[in-house]
Formats: sequence, C-alpha cells, structure tokens
Amino acid sequence: MNNKPKRKLEGVISSDKMDKTVVVLITRVKTHPKYHKQYKVSKKYKAHDPKNEYHTGDKVVIEEARPHSKQKRWAVVKKV
Repeated sequence: MNNKPKRKLEGVISSDKMDKTVVVLITRVKTHPKYHKQYKVSKKYKAHDPKNEYHTGDKVVIEEARPHSKQKRWAVVKKV
C-alpha cells in the first residue's frame, strides 16, 4: 500500500453551477529564477462536492481523491 499523505490545496470556489462539482481557483506566488520578481500563477481544479453545500466565493481546502470523472480528481474537505 502507498501511505503517502494526500496533497491539500487552499483556494476560492469560482463556480458551483454543476451538480456535485465545484471549480476551485488556486492562486500561488512564484519567483522568477533570473529577475527575482514575484508573480501570481492561477489554476482551476474541479472538485467533488457530494452534498452541494459549497458555493461561489467560499474559501475551501481540497484534497487529492480517486478519479470521480475524466477531469475530477479532487474532493472538497472543508470550508476555511
């Protein structure tokens, strides 16, 4: 068995229009290797929300999960 801890990410829900699915926007700050300037990088993840309890604008924590569909490999853990 693989006992690695599951990755967790924190972000804001940008869409809750789908049934049992939310789109979470994760924003990170990166530093340019040469110029050392910091800049923001964003990525959207589809996450499983079985009870449809989270809505647009909520700050949530998502965790790696088994594949629920073609694009959905994350699950919402809790609201922050």
